[in-house]
Amino acid sequence: MDIENFIIKFTKAIQEGNAGLFVGAGISQGAGFVDWKGLLKPLAKEISLNIDKENDLLEVAQFYKNKMCGRGEINQEIINNFSKDTILTENIKILTRLPIYTYWTTNYDKLLEEGFKLNNRKIDVKVEQEQLARTVPKRDAILYKMHGDVEYPNKAVLTKDDYETYAEKRPLFRSALKGDLIAKTFLFIGFSFEDPNVNYILSQIHSLVEENKRQHYCIIKKVDESEPEFSYRKIKQKLKIEDLKRYGIQAILIENYDKITEILKKIEENINKRKVFISGSATKFTEPWNREKAEDLAYSLAQALIRKDYTIASGFGIGIGSAVINGALDEIYRSKYKNINEYLCLRPFPQNILDSKKRKELFTKYREDIIKDVGITIFLFGNKEEKGEIKNANGCLEEFEIAKEKGKIIIPIGSTGYVAKQILDEIKNNIEKYKYLRKYINDLETKTEKEDIIKIVLKIIDEQNDF
Repeated sequence: MDIENFIIKFTKAIQEGNAGLFVGAGISQGAGFVDWKGLLKPLAKEISLNIDKENDLLEVAQFYKNKMCGRGEINQEIINNFSKDTILTENIKILTRLPIYTYWTTNYDKLLEEGFKLNNRKIDVKVEQEQLARTVPKRDAILYKMHGDVEYPNKAVLTKDDYETYAEKRPLFRSALKGDLIAKTFLFIGFSFEDPNVNYILSQIHSLVEENKRQHYCIIKKVDESEPEFSYRKIKQKLKIEDLKRYGIQAILIENYDKITEILKKIEENINKRKVFISGSATKFTEPWNREKAEDLAYSLAQALIRKDYTIASGFGIGIGSAVINGALDEIYRSKYKNINEYLCLRPFPQNILDSKKRKELFTKYREDIIKDVGITIFLFGNKEEKGEIKNANGCLEEFEIAKEKGKIIIPIGSTGYVAKQILDEIKNNIEKYKYLRKYINDLETKTEKEDIIKIVLKIIDEQNDF
């Protein structure tokens, strides 16, 4: 499958709440951790084996355990390799930011947990079978560590013994993964499909649902021409890709691992384009706008966005913030089964901070936090009263600068005046940077009827989501 087609399909699976992620050792390698072969290399050397000549790594681990009459050294090797401090990669940060609820991994490390913590997501980690029956309250996602965790190295799945007794000791993990693979669209990332457990589960699903299996995806790096036995490896990779199709897994081939970050960023960008931040404040209204007409525009625009399944973020801008929230809430209660959190993100700014420097720093951080999680920014009005004088609101201007820096889609309704007009003028003078506004810029500057404005705004946003 080509990359663009995959991005479209997996983005839709995430938006519909039907996506899952299976994260393999390849993702942890990017942060400096070893893969399965790297973990076993020193152990193989101790028993006079060359890990590069071995295809059955389970057998190597088992041979070592047999030779040492136990797995104490294996446990210590797991601790040594997966307990070290490391820097989170961009891939981990994005994977744990995506609005996905179900995560699976065969990795022992804590990278995913650290990523969730960084992104302020509450994670329910399942390492032991008994934990499957318990639920962490108000969780944002579930992480199944089906082969164990570095904190419990003695229970980590690594040897032939561990795999042979997996069905007896961890049967519920197999059942849970089987259910998720049947019900959700998975992306396997950093995973080689050499794990007997996962392959067994895939084969069971294949026999149960036959041709009615769900579509899944995996990202695979193409065999490089510089690699030894290139022709042979290329043939084998092609055969492997064809075989994965039996399980409903489509391969996305990439030239190098940097492409993974590019793909994940594009998926996140597409997801964020369903989220709209409405920036604006107004203490003064001038013709053709009065308070009633301005509030009606803000109310109706929010209502129209919710009706089309967009999510609205708001910081309670003075003068129009309440109208935005009321419009959104009315439509949510009317047609979205009261799922407020899915459609409305409210981030009111802190009040009563007397220290002006601290206040400015905190407000800037709030603005950055709100805008980084959206894809679209709309600007209305933007004025404030200061010592009896009406001025352009510097907060709205700062939000524009943040949105511009972060590459967000910017839609200024210039006909409402003040900061919105100032932003429109800047864009008009640099229209090549904002090509998506080229055919709408004049209407955004002149149209003052709410129906016309809403129609234009929705058309711009829909075009950005037409992928």
